[in-house]
Amino acid sequence: MKVEYAGAKPIIDERGIFFKNGKEDKFVYLTFAIDILNSINHPYEDKKIYSNQINHKNLSSNEVLTILLKFHPNLEKTMNKEISSYLIHLDNEEKEVENRTSLSEIEKYVYISNLKLMRNYKIQRAKNKIFYFHCIQTIVEIIIEHKIKKLEMPFNEKFWHILQTIEGELSKHRIGSSLNVTNENDHLKLNLTINIY
Repeated sequence: MKVEYAGAKPIIDERGIFFKNGKEDKFVYLTFAIDILNSINHPYEDKKIYSNQINHKNLSSNEVLTILLKFHPNLEKTMNKEISSYLIHLDNEEKEVENRTSLSEIEKYVYISNLKLMRNYKIQRAKNKIFYFHCIQTIVEIIIEHKIKKLEMPFNEKFWHILQTIEGELSKHRIGSSLNVTNENDHLKLNLTINIY
């Protein structure tokens, strides 16, 4: 089990392999999500306001894995189960191409060869996505457990993306939230206000 950068989302067909702009590997968000996780993971007292500074640190793949395993000791078992399901999807993808009547035999061969060539790449992207979403779920569990009403952090694209993902996960728990940007002394900040009581 390892976490490492794979790359942008591949678009694969009988003509070649292309990469989709704007569909970045979740790995690029993972260390930023861990920054949030680390900043909110501490003992809490009722009716106190906590303010933690987020200091982004580029973590090695091993450090990322160690932190995630601390929160999810059974992550490897979960990962293996989810990846097994993904491998079935990849096998079905190849079978579906093999059964296409709109493609010639050479086109099928090229398409399936391209899928096979990118298989490990796609598996690593899937693993990174699983790691990322487990990190987001852990953040949301801590928010719910400690009734955290606001997350505030420096404005950047990665934190923006992560906070939007957190909003989506909170909504699965029927918890509303709002994300906005404020300007304090010429410093943009992201604020996620959470409607939790």
